[in-house]
Amino acid sequence: MNVTIKDVAQRAHVAPSTVSRVIADNPRISKETKERVFKAMEELGYYPNAIARSLASKMTYTIGLIMPRSAEDAFSNPFFPEVMRGISVVAHNEKYDLLISTSGNEEEEKQAVINMVKGKRVDGIVLLCSRTTDELIPWLREEKFPFTVIGKPLDSKGVCWVDNDNIGASRLATNYLIKHGHKEIAFISGSLEFVVSLDRLDGYKLALEENNIPFVKELVAQDEFSEDGGYNAMMRILKQKKPTAVVVTDDIMSFGVIRAAIDYGLKVPQDVSLIGFNNIPLSAYANPPLTTIDISTFELGVKSAELLLKILKNKDYIADHIIVPVKLIERKSCIKR
Repeated sequence: MNVTIKDVAQRAHVAPSTVSRVIADNPRISKETKERVFKAMEELGYYPNAIARSLASKMTYTIGLIMPRSAEDAFSNPFFPEVMRGISVVAHNEKYDLLISTSGNEEEEKQAVINMVKGKRVDGIVLLCSRTTDELIPWLREEKFPFTVIGKPLDSKGVCWVDNDNIGASRLATNYLIKHGHKEIAFISGSLEFVVSLDRLDGYKLALEENNIPFVKELVAQDEFSEDGGYNAMMRILKQKKPTAVVVTDDIMSFGVIRAAIDYGLKVPQDVSLIGFNNIPLSAYANPPLTTIDISTFELGVKSAELLLKILKNKDYIADHIIVPVKLIERKSCIKR
């Protein structure tokens, strides 16, 4: 026999309308009454209807996650599953579900967000990356819809975002190689359409400038965030210059850089040292184990979800940002020159 709200009300010694208000998380209901109703629900095995709950509270208790294009590539990079794990932990603790949107191009991505917002399918959105030409951020801002961004937006006015100090992190990585005696240092990143790539390029340039090392454009290459992308970028550099060290802004790309060096007859780190970014689990098992910048990917997810929930609980929440610290993880891919 199906358990009803009336059964729960009878067990908890309250009115059925009170049970409905508890399900809707009405703040006017006392903590004691809520506990009594929840206990009755548990004893009777009653599960609130999600649609009815949404109608009562005008909340979906769902957070939308917007995956970057293309989703297939995104899921192959450990950064995104790890950042999503951080978001899901916070969502679970606050009894929120996640709705993940994938797309193949910019138009599909924007349409997915419009469907989420206009269809009232989610209470808020987390954008998992920040682009230099991003139509989603100004649209969401204009709609006054709650959202956070992982990655500093190019125009951060009125936007809540979470990121590392990417200029400082790249400066740290480059200075580490300089302190190891390297001067011919290459820089490999993802596309410069991503703000993170621009910031890390700036950090690399800053470290060179501070150490009176000239910037050489032939030592810089961009490609997709993948092993093949790292391989192709390194090969393009090696055809023009022979760096003694490389800053690679993604560990997955670093694996491709190592493969390119080997194919070119170079040994890592004997001929070319390498420092990566993200400290993915596989980086410790690479050959050689990767020295890398740990950007606390899980924490980026946690903080982005926590920030979104603050907005949902306070519609007048003032736009804020959170900087998650990074740390250098020393392994075996760098040696002194």
